[in-house]
Amino acid sequence: MVAPRKPPVRFRERSDLLDFLLEVATVTSETLELEELLANVGEVVRRVIPYDLFAILLFHEKKKDLRIRYAVGHREELVRNLALSLGEGIVGTAASTREPVLVADVKLDDRYLGGTDVVRSELAVPMIARQRLVGVIDVQATRTGAFKDYDRAMLSLIAGRVAAAIDNAQLYRRAERQYRTIRTLSRVSNEFSSILDLDELLKKVASSVRGLINYDAFSILLVDSAQQVLRHRFSIRYDQRVNLDNIPVGKGITGAAATAREVVRVLDTTADPRYIASHPGIRSEIAVPLVVQDRVIGVLNLESERMGYFTEEHGRTLSLLAPSVSIAVENARLYHELGERERRMQDDLKAAFELQTVLLPPEAPDVQGLDIAIGLRPAREISGDLYDFFEHTNSHFAIAFGDSSGKGAAAALYGAMVNGRMRTLAPRRRSPAELLKALNDALAQQKLEGRYVTLLIVLWHAHSKCFTMSNAGGSPPMICREGKIFKVEVEGVPLGLLPDREYEEVIFQAVPGDLVILFSDGVSDHLSPAGEEYGRNRLADVVRRSCGLTTDQVVDAVFADLDKFNTDRFDDQTLLVMRVGETAEAGQRDV
Repeated sequence: MVAPRKPPVRFRERSDLLDFLLEVATVTSETLELEELLANVGEVVRRVIPYDLFAILLFHEKKKDLRIRYAVGHREELVRNLALSLGEGIVGTAASTREPVLVADVKLDDRYLGGTDVVRSELAVPMIARQRLVGVIDVQATRTGAFKDYDRAMLSLIAGRVAAAIDNAQLYRRAERQYRTIRTLSRVSNEFSSILDLDELLKKVASSVRGLINYDAFSILLVDSAQQVLRHRFSIRYDQRVNLDNIPVGKGITGAAATAREVVRVLDTTADPRYIASHPGIRSEIAVPLVVQDRVIGVLNLESERMGYFTEEHGRTLSLLAPSVSIAVENARLYHELGERERRMQDDLKAAFELQTVLLPPEAPDVQGLDIAIGLRPAREISGDLYDFFEHTNSHFAIAFGDSSGKGAAAALYGAMVNGRMRTLAPRRRSPAELLKALNDALAQQKLEGRYVTLLIVLWHAHSKCFTMSNAGGSPPMICREGKIFKVEVEGVPLGLLPDREYEEVIFQAVPGDLVILFSDGVSDHLSPAGEEYGRNRLADVVRRSCGLTTDQVVDAVFADLDKFNTDRFDDQTLLVMRVGETAEAGQRDV
C-alpha cells in the first residue's frame, strides 16, 4: 500500500537548513535501538522529500548483500525476501558506487528491478560511516520526475548524519549481544559446575546451547579410548532423545573436530565427503572439540536443516562455552566413576563385614565358670579389633583379645591373618607366653611395613578358678570385686615389630562374682569434642557403678557413657566382660 504524500518542507534560508540538520542529528542520537532509529529517519525524510514508498536497506558484511530493515509502503513479502547484491538494481548501484542515483523514470532505466508497477521515479542514496558502507536510503514515487537535485542533495545530507547513528546502533547491538552472550556463558558455566549427574548435565547443556544458538539436532559424543570411537552420549532431534551409532575416531565431521582440535563448520553437508548422515534433512553442521588438560574427551555437535546456517560468530560462542562444558563433563564422569568405585567398595565392605561376623562372633561360647558378654562398635564398616575363644587343653579355655594397627579393611584383614596364625600355633604351645613368642616370630619374619598387633591372651583354668595372662602391648585387664577396682600388671611388646622377644606371664586368682573387663584402646583413648581423653579412670568409675549388673548391662553402661562423652568414634571400641561364677582364692593387688 502506497503511503499518502504530504507537502515537503523547502528551506529558503541557510539557518533553517542548519536548524533542520541539527534536528536530524538530535533525533538520530536519541536512541541506540536500531528499529526506533530507522523509524525516526523515515519520519524525518518524509518532512522534506515527497515520497510514496520508503526503505532503508542495510549492508551485510559477511553475505555482501543489502536487505530491507525498515520500509513504508512496500509489500511485506518484498520486505521479507529481498536481498540485493552490490551493483544490482538502482539501490545496488548506489551502494557499489557509493554515489546517489536519481532516476526520473524507472521505466526507461534497465537497472530498475520492478518491485511494484506503480513506481515511476526513484532516488537511492548510500550511507557511509568510517569509510564503510552502512546501507542505502531509497525513496520512490508514483509519478515521473518526482525527485529533483534538491531532493538528492537533501537526502545526501540526511544520509551522512544517519549513517553514523546507524553504525553506532549496530555497534551497540553487537556489544549488547556479546555482553548477553558472555553473561549467559558465565551463568550457564556456573550452573554446569554444580551438576554432577552426567545425564542431567548434558540435558542442561543442550537447553543452554539452544538459548544461544538455535539448532535442529544436538549431540555430545565422548571419546572411548579403549574402543577408539566417539560414543553418542546424548543426542536429541526436535527436543526428543534419539539413539545413534558410534563414530570411529577420525571419521566424520565430529571426528575431524576431535583430530584437529578445532571448530569444524560445514555450510553444506551434501558437498562435504566427511559428512556421516545421522539425521535426515540436515544441510549444515558445526562441531566443537571438548578438551581437558590437553586431552580431547569428546565433541559438541550442532546440526541444522538450513544450508549455511552456522556462522563464524556461532563458532566463537561455542568455543567460549566448550571449556566449561568440558570441565563439567569430566567432573561428572569422575563423580560417576567414584560412585561406581564406592559402590564396589561398599559391596566389598559388606562382604568383609559378613565374613568378620564369622571371625568375630557377636556372642561368646559357653565357658565353664564364666559368664561372658561382648560389645563391638567399629569406627568404620569393619573393625580392626580382634578377639577369639578356643579350648586349649583339658578344662582350660583360651581367650584372645587384641587390636590391629590402623583402621578399616586393612586392619581387619591383618587381624584375620593374625587370628588364623594364632589358631594354627595354639595347639603346640601350652602357655600364653609361648604362644605370643611363636606368633611374634612368625609375624616379624613377614616384615609387613607399619603393621603390628597388640594381643592379650588369657588362659582360664576352670578347675582352679584362676587366669594365666600374657600381654603383647594390649590394655591390662580391669577387675571389679565388690565395688573395688583392681588392675593386673602385665605388659609386653606388640607382635610383629621386633623378633626374638620373650613374654611374661601373670596368674590372677579369681573369686566368685569378680567382674573382668577387657577393652580396646578405642575405649580408653576416646576423645571428647574438646580433645579430652576418656581415660582408664573414667572407665573405672562406670565399671564400679555397674559392678553388680549383668555382663550385658555392663557393656551397655560403658557404651552409653562413651556416647555421653562424645558420639563421634575415632577408633574401634570393643569390650569383653566376664563374670566369675565359682569360688576362688584371691591373689591380686588393690589399685
